[in-house]
Formats: sequence, structure tokens, C-alpha cells
Amino acid sequence: MLQSMTGYGKAFGTFFNKKVTVEMRALNSKGIDIYLKLPGTYKSYELPIRKQIGKELERGKIECVITEEVIGGDTKVSVNQELAKAYFMQMKTLADAVGEEPKDYVASIMRMPEVLQTKESEVTDEEWKELQKLIVEALKNITQFREEEGKSLVDDFNTSIDRIENLLLEVPKYEELRIEIIRERMRKGLEKLQENVDDNRFEQELIYYIEKLDVSEEKTRLQHHLDYFRTTMAAEGAMGKKLGFISQEIGREINTLGSKSYHADLQKNVVEMKDYLEKIKEQVLNTL
Repeated sequence: MLQSMTGYGKAFGTFFNKKVTVEMRALNSKGIDIYLKLPGTYKSYELPIRKQIGKELERGKIECVITEEVIGGDTKVSVNQELAKAYFMQMKTLADAVGEEPKDYVASIMRMPEVLQTKESEVTDEEWKELQKLIVEALKNITQFREEEGKSLVDDFNTSIDRIENLLLEVPKYEELRIEIIRERMRKGLEKLQENVDDNRFEQELIYYIEKLDVSEEKTRLQHHLDYFRTTMAAEGAMGKKLGFISQEIGREINTLGSKSYHADLQKNVVEMKDYLEKIKEQVLNTL
């Protein structure tokens, strides 16, 4: 099933006197780019968490934030007195230098980095397994979100592909008119030269010229690419990059068709095709 790269997933649970929350957000990206924010307790598990996220989500700019809140038991907090004293002396010296009246600096000092220290308990295997369950749940939720977004992408892709196909089916009705326009343009050019022209030779030259502007191959290839795009959408796995390559091939055929059009209405059709193709390319950028 086609998936969007945009997604959101969240999971939370309570274990070992902690409330732990795992929150993930995903945006489109060419590769996998993971931003991971962990409490100090779980820092040693950063690498396996990254691997787990990368394996499941494959592509995208992923932000994963894990937070913990102690809801029971004793929280061991200590004050780094040496650091607090150093901050105090620096503040007092600065106050004296600028002529500020002495005041209570403790409240400010307690907010300074590393002054308050929480003694982190060691993570047991059981706690790590519980955290892994939350990560799996969050990944499942973000994948479901991506799949729902993917359904909308499929609908939009089908609308644009169908419209390009309908415009392609209108091409044959312009081909005979196009030949007449070319024939008339060549005759008028020769008349200006005021030269007698052999009709058989004229028709031979006209056929040669028309063959160079024949769009049969372009129509066949364009139809093939449209069908291949539909087939790829229905395939399993991450198909975003492949759909991007197919859309480039569709663009090449549309451009060639436009360069050989030689008819105002056919050129309008080509412009419409390009408009729908541009919508496809924009949406492919957000496709996993």
C-alpha cells in the first residue's frame, strides 16, 4: 500500500514508577533523517532506538521525543554545591562591578545548568522491554497515519493520471487536421516562390516531413508509462522514488508530443497534461 511520508504517532505507558511518553512526527525527505531526544536515563539505548525507527519508517525526516515523569517513589536530587558557589561568586563580582545592590541570587543559581542533579537509576532489562513496546506502538500509529494519508495520495494520483490519459485519447482527432495545416503551409510557401512544382514530388516531401512529426511512438510510450504508474502504485513497499522516475519519463513523452503538435488545440492539451503532471511530481515528493 502506498504511504505518505507525513505522519504522527504517539504512545505512553506507566512502569517502574514512571510515566513514559513516545511521540513521533515525520515529514518528507530524500532519505532517512532521525532527530532523537531522550532523557538521560535512556541515552545508552540511542543506537538501537535509531535502528528500530529507521528500519520501520524507511524514509523521511523523523522527530522522536521520549519523555519520562516520575510519579511515585523517591527522586534522588542533589545540589552541585561547588558549581553553585562558583556561580554565586561570579554573580556577586559582576554586581559589585556594575554597582548593583546585593540580593538573593539563589533562585537564579538553581536554574543554572548542572546545578540541580538527578541521580539516574540504572535501566533494567524489563524496563527496556517496556520502552520497546511503547516505541513499537508509536511506530504502528505513525504507520497507520501514513497509510491513511497514502489513500488520499492514491486518489489524487489516479485523478491526474486519468486526466492525462483522457487528453492523450483526444490526440488522434487532431492528427489529420495537423497534416492539412502542414500541407497548406508548405503549398503557400512554394507559391510565394512562383515556381512550378511536381505534385508527386511535393507529396513525397510532405510524407517525409509528416513522418518526422509522427507521434505514434510517443502516444504508445506515454500510455505505457501511465499504466506502469498505476501498477507501481498498487505494489507493496516504498514506491515513492520509482514513481518519481516514471513521472520523469511521462514528462519526456509529453514534451516530445508538444514539440511535434503543430496545432493550437493539441498544444493546449499538452499544456494541460503538463499541469496535471506537475501536480503528480509535487505529490511524489511526499510519497514513501
